[in-house]
Amino acid sequence: MIVFAQLSDTHLDGGDRADERARRVMAHLDTLPLDAVLLTGDIADHGEPAEYERAREVLASPHPVLMCPGNHDRRRPYREVLLGESMDGLPETGAVSRGGPTPHTPRNGPVNQVHEVAGAVFAMCDSTVPGEDRGLLDEETLAWLDAALGERPGVPAFVCFHHPPVPLHIPYVDAIRQFGEHGLADVLARHPQVVAVLCGHAHTSAATMFAGRPLLVAPGVVSTLRLPGEEGIVDLEAPPGFALHVLHDDLRLTTHYRTV
Repeated sequence: MIVFAQLSDTHLDGGDRADERARRVMAHLDTLPLDAVLLTGDIADHGEPAEYERAREVLASPHPVLMCPGNHDRRRPYREVLLGESMDGLPETGAVSRGGPTPHTPRNGPVNQVHEVAGAVFAMCDSTVPGEDRGLLDEETLAWLDAALGERPGVPAFVCFHHPPVPLHIPYVDAIRQFGEHGLADVLARHPQVVAVLCGHAHTSAATMFAGRPLLVAPGVVSTLRLPGEEGIVDLEAPPGFALHVLHDDLRLTTHYRTV
């Protein structure tokens, strides 16, 4: 059995409010018997280096912490501060490496990482489009994902990114969701070991299906988006939350949503 938590959209901005809410969630997760903690994007609010410095402190955990960027994150400071990669002297664009930083890794290329933890593969994909709020898994990322999954065909896998690749029936989110989702569906069709797709961005807990797999959306830590018909757009008073995923030995996935 594998147990891991997923949180999203901390939007750390240097202020006390976002900081306190993220710390509250992480302190709770520290008490749980987890194999990993996933953060599915929008770690920083403005993508500033100082925000990532704060994130390194606030989001530290005794559990392995795996993350991917969201539309509020910026690739270069994300790489330099959170991942400890030196981007000096590297090209702005070019072929993206499939491992760690190399002389061919562009400073502005997608931040894609694959991890194997507790007998499961976590492909943390970059669905961001620099300078835009919408999402897209570009050709480089899809090729990387296809190769990463192909190297571990017998290991249960989770594909993780920020933007949901289907409408969630929330107009504000649907306008800036992940587009070009057919390419992702084609990749998933070639890799039956993918158990589920995990994302954030919507600032609300949600569950649906994509390409025959569960698509599970983590709630927002910094705020909760109201649903159509509810008064207002954002609820700043709702408590921060997270998803708790349990992968059973028979590969059955159970998800609980909690607030703290």
